[in-house]
Amino acid sequence: MSPIVILLTIAAYFAVLFLVSWLAGRNADNAGFFSGNRQSHWVLVMFSTIGAAISGVTFVSVPGMVQGAGFSYMQMVLGFTVGQIIVAYVLIPMYYRMNLTSIYQYLESRFGITTYRTGAWFFFVSKMLGASVRLFVVGSVLQLLVFGPLGVPFWVNALFTVAIVYLCTFKGGVRSVIWTDLLKTLCLVLSVVLCIVCVLRSGVSFDGFGASEMSKTFFFDDANDGKFFWKQFLAGIFLVIATTGLDQDLMQRTLSCKNYKDAQKNMISGAVMQIFVIFLFLVLGWLLYTYAAQTGISLEGMKGDDVFPYLATGKNPATGSMFFPMIVGILFIVGFIASAYSAAGSALTALTTSFTIDILGQQKTVRTRQLVHAGMAVLMAVCIYVIWLLNDDSVIQTVYKVASYTYGPLLGMFCFGMFTRLRVRDRWIPLVAVLAPVLTWIIDANSAAWFAGYQFSHERLLLNALLAFLGMLCLARPAAKDGQ
Repeated sequence: MSPIVILLTIAAYFAVLFLVSWLAGRNADNAGFFSGNRQSHWVLVMFSTIGAAISGVTFVSVPGMVQGAGFSYMQMVLGFTVGQIIVAYVLIPMYYRMNLTSIYQYLESRFGITTYRTGAWFFFVSKMLGASVRLFVVGSVLQLLVFGPLGVPFWVNALFTVAIVYLCTFKGGVRSVIWTDLLKTLCLVLSVVLCIVCVLRSGVSFDGFGASEMSKTFFFDDANDGKFFWKQFLAGIFLVIATTGLDQDLMQRTLSCKNYKDAQKNMISGAVMQIFVIFLFLVLGWLLYTYAAQTGISLEGMKGDDVFPYLATGKNPATGSMFFPMIVGILFIVGFIASAYSAAGSALTALTTSFTIDILGQQKTVRTRQLVHAGMAVLMAVCIYVIWLLNDDSVIQTVYKVASYTYGPLLGMFCFGMFTRLRVRDRWIPLVAVLAPVLTWIIDANSAAWFAGYQFSHERLLLNALLAFLGMLCLARPAAKDGQ
């Protein structure tokens, strides 16, 4: 596909996106920005949440993982479903009962201002790193397909990418995010379904699907294997509790529902929908690898993340023609941009909300919120550019791992608050929040030597949370005493 065709596709998509954003947020005040005035319909929130949960990284990575990991990701998705049920019936009623705008306000009411600020800062660092890496992936694809061939430097690309996200969320905040993410979810799901149809029309069939190693879903054989069922399933449960139930980004739109019953409907329905959407991504991956094998296209040495973009938009070196009709490339661009900007828009809104309310202690001043929103956008652009300068796969993976570690202390804090009645010496909580991920990293790095070859995967989050919980237990004090 030519850069001009791709650019026109992106421009047409954003023209519709800006119109939806303007209509949704034209009369929004601070309450509309932060919580949607608690008037969002749960069906709209459900569909918008699916788009927010699936980033541009997911869009290209899930189909690409099929060759190496089969359908094992579905084990974690089943865990996601259980985790969302727990969030729906444990956390959501509590948030509504306390009438929270930022979920980290719970930590202040339970433990004190230091714990509250610690939780907010851990969320801030995690979400900024995660959102920046996701937008870096978007920027890298746009640089490869559009800006690079046109001679535009990456720093302009980074500013353009963040500016789009900023403009889509500037006025309406969570109210705009819900409506724009609804559009993005529709584009995302339609693009995947239509891509599957196009691949099937190219001559690929599901013959041999059940017998294929790439379609294997459940792995019970080796507990040391990262694909082992109980590792994936349990990690999925607690990852969702931490990264959804304790994440201001995804909870902010849920808390915009009229009441906690509607919020629960949104959460449970979204969990069911997510199973089918992720399964479609995996099916698409199986079809793409099968198509390449049947037509003799070499994918040797290619990273899994590159397979979908390469086949959707690239040309066959032997014939000079595109692998698939141009519509497949257009659908890929629309779906990729939709998924990427969906996650980034909600992340920028959540960062603005958390920093304004949790760290600055401001909730009513529109000017402060607008300045913070602009500052978050600039900081995100800087982070994207720094990642581009480093531009190393190991660096990107390290950033993801560091971001995931920050949810461990949050999970430990909330569990301690909900499952015990103990108070803590609030001023020492930052030490616990730092030591827990540090000790987790040390154990993770030496687990093979210390535990007969055992290697941690996503379950390192559980270890991290357990260490934070035990650290808070060491800081416990009698409930009757008020001193720290």
